[in-house]
Amino acid sequence: MTKRERMRNVLANKPVDRVPVAFFHHFTEAGDWNMGLERAEAFERNIEGHRQALEVFDPDIIKIMNDTLMMMPLDVSFAEHASDLAAIRPMPLDCEYAVKQIELTKRVMEIYRDCDAPVYVTSFSAAWVLRNALILGLPVAGAQEPQMKRFMAEDPEAVANCLMRISEGIAALNRVLMTECGADGIYFSVANQAGFFPREFHQKYVAPSEKYVLAEAKKIRDMNIVHICGYHGHGNDLSLYTEYGAAAYSVAVNAEGTTMAEAKKLFGGAPVIGGFTQDGVIYKGSREEVKKAAWDILDNAGQIGVVLGADCTVPNDIDENRFNWVRDAAAEYAAQHPSG
Repeated sequence: MTKRERMRNVLANKPVDRVPVAFFHHFTEAGDWNMGLERAEAFERNIEGHRQALEVFDPDIIKIMNDTLMMMPLDVSFAEHASDLAAIRPMPLDCEYAVKQIELTKRVMEIYRDCDAPVYVTSFSAAWVLRNALILGLPVAGAQEPQMKRFMAEDPEAVANCLMRISEGIAALNRVLMTECGADGIYFSVANQAGFFPREFHQKYVAPSEKYVLAEAKKIRDMNIVHICGYHGHGNDLSLYTEYGAAAYSVAVNAEGTTMAEAKKLFGGAPVIGGFTQDGVIYKGSREEVKKAAWDILDNAGQIGVVLGADCTVPNDIDENRFNWVRDAAAEYAAQHPSG
């Protein structure tokens, strides 16, 4: 079974010869994130990191890590009130950010030219983008975001309309990355860590723009994945995302305090990705401990519609051979527990 065939079977909830693995890490340090337009050397390291990783681990699923271009730059310096957000327009495809994102994608696609694994481009939701633009640092659980909260209170419709316009640009860029660059789908990062958006607000004013990006991607490819970001233990209410219609869901089961089996049930039987913590046994455990962790996950979730991965990105300095350990463990498990 080829890697592409295996992933197709996973997404169709059909038997596989072994469960695939999908672990990802950044190729630059946090100080270089989103700095690709300013630091050419960081942009190059971002690209070349994929080549170096491939020398150790030939992935089952390829995720292009756009560390230096993660969040679309957004000028919000003029925004004093929620009504000012009306000036924000969809990103044009000839802007520097889009051009560099296309370049990065094409060059990384070339690195993986001889791999038969499906390739995903990393895409961030408009809510991530707007929140990121309004603060210093990352908009994760615990971050101080007084301006965003004020806009939400002032005019929720203005916020929702802004998110939709940003999403139009995100969807247009994703379309190019799939149709012109050849990516197989988007790995779409969403989050509502620590309930930043109240449930009702999220459903009415945030979810529509995120569903729009996925619906537009689905018109082109049917392998799109939603990553519900539980970065370093920051949990989300997974039930907010059950109607997103993704082909699979990457869930931070450890951050959420649930299991892969329960997550799969919550998403109506849709395939799920995850199981390992970011920097626990996958990073520090012995080979036997890694194998035991993999087998425990498979005992819980089974081998149908499951991909072994982590809550979110694993540490940059991890030895990629550890991913081979997980893959070997999955193959050994399959040999002893036929699923078809």
